[in-house]
Amino acid sequence: MTMAPSGPLPTGVTRPLDARELLKADDYECVVATVLDNNPGMGRELAERIIREALKFVATAAINRNSRIAPSRVVDEGWHALILHTKLYEGLCASLGGFVHHFPERPDPSRFNGAVVQFTTSLMADTGFPADPRLWGDPRTGVIVVAASCTHSPPDCQVTCMNKPG
Repeated sequence: MTMAPSGPLPTGVTRPLDARELLKADDYECVVATVLDNNPGMGRELAERIIREALKFVATAAINRNSRIAPSRVVDEGWHALILHTKLYEGLCASLGGFVHHFPERPDPSRFNGAVVQFTTSLMADTGFPADPRLWGDPRTGVIVVAASCTHSPPDCQVTCMNKPG
C-alpha cells in the first residue's frame, strides 16, 4: 500500500502530547469506565491504553479524511466505548474537523490483515500519534483479549469500515 500524506490539523486544533488530552478529564474517566465494564477483569492501565489508542485512531481518521484505515480488534474496543458516549464523540469529532463514521463488518474473529494495520499505524505516526504496538497485534495470539469480536480489515485489503471517500 502507498501511504497518503497526512493532513494538517483543523484550524485552532493543536496536537496534544498525549491523546488523552483530546477529552476532558471527566469524559475520559467515563469512557475508561465503559471499557472496564465491558471487559470484566481488565486492569485500569490497559483500559486507559486502549482509550488513548482509540483517540489516536479517531484523530488520525478525522485528519486524514481520504485515507482508508481501520482499527485493530483491541483498539476497536476503545472506539466502540467512545461512540457509545454519543455527545462526547460528536464533540470530539467536531474538534478534530469532522465526524468519523463507523462502518462495521460482520464479526469474524479470525480476520486480521497486517498490511492494513501497518498502513494505519504508519499514518498515525506520520500524523503525530505513534501507535502502541502491543494494541495492534494479531488478535488470534490471545495476548490481549477484549469483548470486541471482530476487526475491520477484510482479507482483500479493501477496508470498508470507515473514511469512505466521497
